[in-house]
Amino acid sequence: MEKILISFFIALAVSYTLTPLANQIAHKIGAIDVPKDERRIHSTPIPRLGGLAIYFAFMINALIWTPLSAEFIGIFIAGSLILVCGIVDDTKQISAKYKLAVQIMAAVIVIYSGVRIEFFTFPFTSTGMIYLGVFSIPVTLLWIVGITNAVNLMDGLDGLAAGLATIASISLSIIAFINGQTVVAVLLMSLAGGTLGFLPYNFNPAKIFMGDTGSLFIGFILAAISVEGVIKSATTVAIIIPVLVLGVPVLDTAFAIIRRSINGQPIHVADRGHLHHKLLDLGFTQKQTVLVLYSVSILLGGVAVLISGATEMISFVTLVVIIFAISFGTLGVLFVINQKRVKHLSK
Repeated sequence: MEKILISFFIALAVSYTLTPLANQIAHKIGAIDVPKDERRIHSTPIPRLGGLAIYFAFMINALIWTPLSAEFIGIFIAGSLILVCGIVDDTKQISAKYKLAVQIMAAVIVIYSGVRIEFFTFPFTSTGMIYLGVFSIPVTLLWIVGITNAVNLMDGLDGLAAGLATIASISLSIIAFINGQTVVAVLLMSLAGGTLGFLPYNFNPAKIFMGDTGSLFIGFILAAISVEGVIKSATTVAIIIPVLVLGVPVLDTAFAIIRRSINGQPIHVADRGHLHHKLLDLGFTQKQTVLVLYSVSILLGGVAVLISGATEMISFVTLVVIIFAISFGTLGVLFVINQKRVKHLSK
């Protein structure tokens, strides 16, 4: 426990101290987010690259506390590759296909270092597990790339991605600690300290954005470490835990894919249909919207911690109920927004 807390406060201090430096670097190299379309909520240019502070806060702790096994070396190298991709995108704006190629490359590095989803827990089989065999590689690849992009897509409001990442990291760290995975718990709490130290500069009104430098790195690390820790463990709810903890970005991404497919849009093309946009359309302020999504994330993280030692059936039923509740809640929000639009057009 002492290591976990120390790592958190070291990361918090490093991130809080380095964020102003990241701000200066962003201005010098022109990594500035200039609002150009209706998706942008901010009205003035804001520097990016805040993710640099989070990266160094995490990596300093990683080098202090982590035994350099093949798995962790793979995660750190691949995470650094993702960071470089984010820096280039924040300064030069690279295309979605090149970012995806780098993400796949990073995921492959992690997979071949030994980090794989080798089985799913499932209550309706005799063993309680479904072993993936050769399919472990594509499943792990999809998980890592999917979560990386899910977190990236949530970086649409001041403080949203940083806050959700903090909540998710703390929740997963607690579960890892309960399961005796101290190193994983330390790394996750280091990430939490890094994102929380950055948050005072990023909460509305933001002085700096984490950019793809931060959101891609955070998503990648959460995805990879959840495989190495929680999913790879023999607990009965291994795969359910990170899905619950990352429920907000996971569901938002799922809805985005469905929405864009129905509308005939390419999946990678950005739009203004995310959960936070819908809450803004209902009349919530930026701060209120962020706090609502924080609350949902805390609820999901709390449920994940509580069921981390539950039976397969209880966990499976809980996940189904939560997914239906959030799905119907989201559909309810969309219905209310549509009714408002109909009334507005009829005037």
